[in-house]
This record gives sequence, structure tokens and C-alpha cells, in this order.
Amino acid sequence: MPEFPQPWNRSASQRRRLGRYGSMSRPIQKVAFIGLGKMGGPMASRLAARGYRVQGSDVSPEALDQLRKAGGAPADSPASAVADADAVILMLPTSDIVESVILSDDLLDALPVGALIIDMGSSEPLRTLALAERLASHQHPLIDAPVSGGVRGAEQGTLTIMVGGAEEAMERAQPLLEILGKPTHVGPTGAGHALKALNNLLSAAHLWITSEAMLVGERFGIDPKVMLDAINGSSGRSGSTENKWPNFILPETYNSGFALGLMVKDMSIAVALANSLGLPSPLGQESLRLWKQAQSELPPNADHTEIVKWLRIHHR
Repeated sequence: MPEFPQPWNRSASQRRRLGRYGSMSRPIQKVAFIGLGKMGGPMASRLAARGYRVQGSDVSPEALDQLRKAGGAPADSPASAVADADAVILMLPTSDIVESVILSDDLLDALPVGALIIDMGSSEPLRTLALAERLASHQHPLIDAPVSGGVRGAEQGTLTIMVGGAEEAMERAQPLLEILGKPTHVGPTGAGHALKALNNLLSAAHLWITSEAMLVGERFGIDPKVMLDAINGSSGRSGSTENKWPNFILPETYNSGFALGLMVKDMSIAVALANSLGLPSPLGQESLRLWKQAQSELPPNADHTEIVKWLRIHHR
């Protein structure tokens, strides 16, 4: 098995080094927010509404305009966004993009020493560990703080936030994160990204088997609403029966706000993590294979709840 910079193999001094600069820095007042999409936009707006000085960067002029209307300040580049920032929040789709942005020479030159970097996207945990090591050498602590709760949670400030990293850095970020949802320190650097991916592997498997069961019940002649009421009072209940099926699938809106492609990405991260640790994950691998098959036949921008459309076609 290849060697990775695993948190359980780190010395106490190494773990402290990844977070020590956060405890030496002043309280967070100015925030650079990079990535103002469906999730990042409302998150940045909430911070601006609560008095943080938010300077945002995004490739979309419309996203920048929405931030301006919410009281934030658009920046013309990530490097200009981070100037004088106490913290940098990244809400970007992949580790590749996170690394290309945060490790660019222009941004590193502009980033104040001790600025706390918070990766709130769904990145790969082993790459997060490596990135934290590189940033620590520049005196920039990093915590990973991915979220669950969808666009509605981002708008309402009810996100579940899974934080990995040094406790000192977590404590510094906590007032900011509490505006966005409920932060929980889940472990060392990379633990947040690992747990987010594992959560979505569970969520995807739940939705798939729930949908198979619902379609069987429908074919037998049972009213879907009756099924959901019974299941939600029984041991088969899950987020799929309590939220996804009644709110997005039965009404046929399929607008949960979380793309099928992102679900597949997170599942891939979880299965790859299991493989890298030498742990078998046969059900995870089969779930990923099925989701990839559905993804290949659904529109590129499909919501993840649209797998039910695919299942209906294949159950005919």
C-alpha cells in the first residue's frame, strides 16, 4: 500500500505545526470568499449581512453582482480578494481547482502571514493533508470544513459543517462558521473532507435502494405517500424517505440543489479513500458503478434526485 501523510502517523509537533499560526493571529474580521456559486454565494452573503468585511472572487459576473447587493465587495481576482484578509474561504468544486487557486504565486504573495485558510468544498482528504503541509511552510494554517445541507441550508445558515484540523484554528474560525451552520470538530486535518465524502456515499446508497423499494411498492399498487408515512415510522427511514422523496421526487421538481455529478465525485473520493487504506468496500464500489451508469445517461446538469427518472426507465 502506498505511503500517505496520514494524520494518525503524525507526531504531536507535526500536528501543532499545521495549526499553530491560527492561534497567533487576530480575530477574523475580513474574509476573502473564493467561489460564489449556488452554495458559496448565499454563504458569503450571510457573512456580509452579519458584519464581516467580505471580499469575493468568482468567474461569474452575476455572482459578483449578487455579493455586491448583499453588502460584500467584488474582487477582480483571487489574489486581490485575499489582500489584508484574516481568513480565506474556498468553496470550489475539486482539489485540482483548490490547489491551482491557493498555490498560485500571485495569491501566496498577496496573502497575509497567519491568514487562516478554510476549504469548505468537497476536496480529497489525502490531498488536503499534503496541501496543509505546503501552506504551513508559508505560515498559513488550513482547516477543511465541508458542508452538508444543500442550497437551502446555505441560505438559512443551517449547514452541517465537518471541521478537520488543529483545535486552535477551529476555535478561531468558530464564530464565523456558526453564522453558516453547526460546526463540529471531527478530527485532524483532512478528517472533514473524509467524513463529507463518506456521508455522501451513505446518502447515495440510501437514495438508490429507497428508490428501488418505492418503485417496487408502486408497481404492487401501494400509494407512495402511504409508503413514506409507514417507512418514516419504521426502521427503513432515512434522509431519502424523510426529505428527498417527499420534497423533490414526488412533486417531480427534482431541484434539491445538489448535482448528480457532485454526488458521484464525492462517492469516488470515499471509495478511493477506502482503497488507499487497504479496506474493502464492495457495496460502495457497486453503488458508485450504478451511479456512474445513471450519470452517463442523464443530462450533464442533472440534480442527483433525477436518478429516479433513470430508474423508472430501467424498471419498465
